[in-house]
Amino acid sequence: MKNKKLKIAFFGSSLVSAYWNGAATYYRGIVRALSERGHQVTFYEPDAYDRQKNRDMDDPDWAKVVVYEATEEAVAVCLKEAANAGMVVKASGVGVFDELLEREVLQLQTEERLVVFWDVDAPATLDRVHNNTEDQFHQLIPQYDMILTYGGGDPVVNAYEALGAKKCVPIYNALDTATHYPVAPDPKFACDLAFLGNRLPDREERVEEFFLKTAAATPDKQFMIGGSGWGDKPMSENVSYIGHVYTNDHNAFNCTPKAVLNISRESMARYGFSPATRVFEAAGAGACIITDYWEGIDFFFEPGKEILVAKNGAEVSEILSNLSEENAKEIGEAAYRKVLSAHTYSHRAAQLEKLLYTKVKHTNTAWA
Repeated sequence: MKNKKLKIAFFGSSLVSAYWNGAATYYRGIVRALSERGHQVTFYEPDAYDRQKNRDMDDPDWAKVVVYEATEEAVAVCLKEAANAGMVVKASGVGVFDELLEREVLQLQTEERLVVFWDVDAPATLDRVHNNTEDQFHQLIPQYDMILTYGGGDPVVNAYEALGAKKCVPIYNALDTATHYPVAPDPKFACDLAFLGNRLPDREERVEEFFLKTAAATPDKQFMIGGSGWGDKPMSENVSYIGHVYTNDHNAFNCTPKAVLNISRESMARYGFSPATRVFEAAGAGACIITDYWEGIDFFFEPGKEILVAKNGAEVSEILSNLSEENAKEIGEAAYRKVLSAHTYSHRAAQLEKLLYTKVKHTNTAWA
């Protein structure tokens, strides 16, 4: 059984474009690692939100990418094709016909074919169903063979199991060593503290506290913010806004500043155990990371040695004022060693593979 390889049909937001698509790094890391272990993944993504116009990679050789029109008819065609797989994945936040997909992928479920809901934003999904008892997803959760999440720990697992999930397992974000690694510094990203993240409603207040307030209170330091949507946001003169940062620039963005800042979305911080993909990207580049506090940080990194933790903007200012170049380098190197030893997508794929082998029938004809 351990030599069997699985055909997977994956419905997600986008594999080939990170434009307004924070899950891109996660998808790429997981799918590539599964391919390296011999599994065959077909990734179905809608042509929506100008993502195809802002692709940052060609179709990879480690997955088949099917871009479909944002119509119900096109979704139906993809679902029919997905019946050839041994596992069908519906990810959260596809962005087009999510409720239709949540419901219809379950029609593909058989004794030999797993149907999995993969939640890349569990706090948002759980808030959604808790705030609307009429949401169809209430009835669908118990029907999936399992729920996978990219974060959340026990709070998310317990919440899903309380809603009737048969099994809920976090497959945490990690480092994709093929795309994120140390590079030479780039002067255009030179600053004391850099932050990368799109402007989102449940992140903005925390960005104001941990980044913008810090910059205003530390006029002798230089700050940089990247990501979409911040153009009309008031900022102090020592902050440079550089807009969307394409994936091929992420390594230099992480390697160049003295430190990089991670700011969790409010919902992620509330549930805990939800490190953003950019934490592992930055660690993979050997960056010194300063993060806002969230429960479970020490499950991934040792605070003070591999990552620096702040509970508010004042603590970010204090850390930055006392942080030497030498100390920043030591912390970045320690974080780099940790992710290579325990937090790569190869580690996550091995975990997922072990989980699937316990669920899939030996008679499954969709194993290659």
